[in-house]
Amino acid sequence: MFTKLRRHLETVEDRLFENLLDSVRAQEFMASTGHMRLDYSKTNIDFKGRTLLIDLLDQVGLAEKRDAMFHGTAINETEGRAVLHTALRNLDGGPIIINGTDVMPVVLATLDRMDKFAADVRSGAFRGQGGAITDIINIGIGGSDLGPAMGVLALAPYHNGPRCHFVSNADPADIANVLRICDPATTLVIVASKTFTTIETMTNARTAKTWMGESVSDPAEQFVALSTSADGTAAFGISPSRVFGFEDWVGGRYSIWGPIGLSMMIAIGSDAFRVFLRGGQDMDQHFCTADWSQNLPALLALTGIWHNQICGYATRAILPYDNNLSRLPAYFQQLEMESNGKSVGMDGEDLLVHSGPVVWGEPGTNGQHAFYQLIHQGTRVVPCEFLVAARGHDDDLHHQHQLLVANCLAQSEALMKGRDLDEAREKVADRFEGKELERQASHRVFPGNRPSVTIAYSKLDPFMLGQILALYEHRVFVEGVILGINSYDQWGVELGKELATALQPIIEGGDASGKDGSTAALVDYLQKCGV
Repeated sequence: MFTKLRRHLETVEDRLFENLLDSVRAQEFMASTGHMRLDYSKTNIDFKGRTLLIDLLDQVGLAEKRDAMFHGTAINETEGRAVLHTALRNLDGGPIIINGTDVMPVVLATLDRMDKFAADVRSGAFRGQGGAITDIINIGIGGSDLGPAMGVLALAPYHNGPRCHFVSNADPADIANVLRICDPATTLVIVASKTFTTIETMTNARTAKTWMGESVSDPAEQFVALSTSADGTAAFGISPSRVFGFEDWVGGRYSIWGPIGLSMMIAIGSDAFRVFLRGGQDMDQHFCTADWSQNLPALLALTGIWHNQICGYATRAILPYDNNLSRLPAYFQQLEMESNGKSVGMDGEDLLVHSGPVVWGEPGTNGQHAFYQLIHQGTRVVPCEFLVAARGHDDDLHHQHQLLVANCLAQSEALMKGRDLDEAREKVADRFEGKELERQASHRVFPGNRPSVTIAYSKLDPFMLGQILALYEHRVFVEGVILGINSYDQWGVELGKELATALQPIIEGGDASGKDGSTAALVDYLQKCGV
């Protein structure tokens, strides 16, 4: 399937793509929704390459598979499930039928219940046993933590509700650090676990309940469950009125749009949360209607396929030039690596190509003083994805935001242009000569010709955050379809959890003789050290 693309790469891989970049290319190799612009002109993709890439979409039947997803077909074949996180933001859409039943009335009713509860918490109509709620502790892990934690921080300028804290790690330090700064009498705890059995989440939930029970008569009255387990939540003491469920067709890493986003809704208010949903819905509509040549999720996915499967670049850096998006790289890391980190195709056969890339990153400009050295002068090429807004939220500091934007654009330009040996010599010719000049100049050479894409938008508001998240969700879907994998299961997380469950009683003093030599020796050492 990739043969023509690899042959094309052989003909273009040595050229400087800076030489391609004129005003025509800058317009031809970008696409917009009216709300954001994707610029992929600083890559080695040319007109022929783009045509070959777009041909892939027809070869794999992307349009049909996209429509199947939106219509509720069970495209998660290994688990026999539909994939309908898009239904959670289908505010203006029609019915979505699964097994003869329209799911939208339940989706919208749950959203209305969330609205009412969030409004009650924010207004003080729902109170803790010591007064109005001042703090929210969201206890979850994976998407049940990364989504709302990322979203609350991203929309910090719109945060006008109780303080929000997030606990995910089984490490007791995580929850202890949060409990230390909260008042149990005015704290609401949200336990996010679909099955209400996730070991890390339930361990932390019980710790929080014990902590709260030392100060209030009925701690369960200040707990909310985001779960489908009526039995589990009832056994914990949580009233059904404070249980918000979601169906198995919503995967954890795609769940921020529904009940898992409750802490975010309480933080920014129901109206702003619905604007966030509308941003995602708008990107859904764009994905379903735009021609592939102007389709942002498709083009972003094809750029990723070009860099990873064709050029062989194994990693991808997510570089948001917005400090409020500091958790976005981790969010996209899970989205991409849990979805497309597979080695077996839908047919059960081993993949013949590498699957998803290693995704990582940090916000600018922090990353510039950390790992950009490797990006600019290291031996491995790292495709970069920059995200930047035209305006920040602090008008009196707009000059400082302009400095941020200048840094972002300068980095993508530097990656493309580089600096050759002649230019490097000129930089130090006034200080060195002869062999020392050559040696010093060589350290200042930048290879250049390193690809990047830039996603630019006017301002990071709730609508735009919805746009960005939906853009990357659909990008992952498109890449998965091209690779022939199921992007919606995650069997790779199961084995470690099973082994941890078996190891816990051994760690607590059991016999490790049945374990491998390394594990048994580590158990012995840690037990002696005080585990």
